[in-house]
Amino acid sequence: MHVLILGGTTEGRRLAETLDADGVRVTSSLAGRVASPKPLPGEVRVGGFGGADGLARWVREHQVDAVIDATHPFAGTISFNAARAAVTSHVPLLALRRPGWTPVEGDDWHPVASLEEAARTVGRLGRRVFLTTGRMGLAAFADVPGVWFLVRSVDPPEPPYPERMEVLLDRGPFTPAGEREVLRTYGIDVLVTKDSGGAATAPKLAAAREAGVPVVIVRRPPVPDGVPVAATVGEAAAWVAARAR
Repeated sequence: MHVLILGGTTEGRRLAETLDADGVRVTSSLAGRVASPKPLPGEVRVGGFGGADGLARWVREHQVDAVIDATHPFAGTISFNAARAAVTSHVPLLALRRPGWTPVEGDDWHPVASLEEAARTVGRLGRRVFLTTGRMGLAAFADVPGVWFLVRSVDPPEPPYPERMEVLLDRGPFTPAGEREVLRTYGIDVLVTKDSGGAATAPKLAAAREAGVPVVIVRRPPVPDGVPVAATVGEAAAWVAARAR
């Protein structure tokens, strides 16, 4: 059985490891946005497919039996391309999505629908913003007046980005103590994040709650209609096993 994992997440990596150990042929596809990704078991391809038609063609040419969309919850374009490609190539598709975060007592969350809405919101809440939405969407914050940004990303960002900005190059998982230190050292009074879920980057939410720092949180886009969803690697592996049988 040949499984194509649209990866780039911790869950995608763990699923590739699990399936490879079970003797399943795995190809992990990475977008190529991280300069030095960690090694993966099985086969690896990097780069886009050329839209839904290109993905469907690749699936047919490489005799893929199942596709698992284990991309980041905010990688909306590839998810919808995968849904269309699965239909045209008649291959089953599963979305592997870690659950989103849930606010608890003491949280001061300000949910927004987009990075653009987040940019319009931060100036009303503070002046020193910890921006943890990655390096790809910084253009939305480029023209926010009177705000200084601390931008954390794995690789250096490219313009356009905010004029008043410092870059913190780092890769999760992060610790509560480390996140508390970041907020204290840089005098952060607003945190901006996407609702990516998972434990690797959740400590920043606890640190913000303890410090009384408001959080602007971008809601995740929905999974395409009709695509089944697995919340864990175990559920996804069981789905593959069922297809193999």
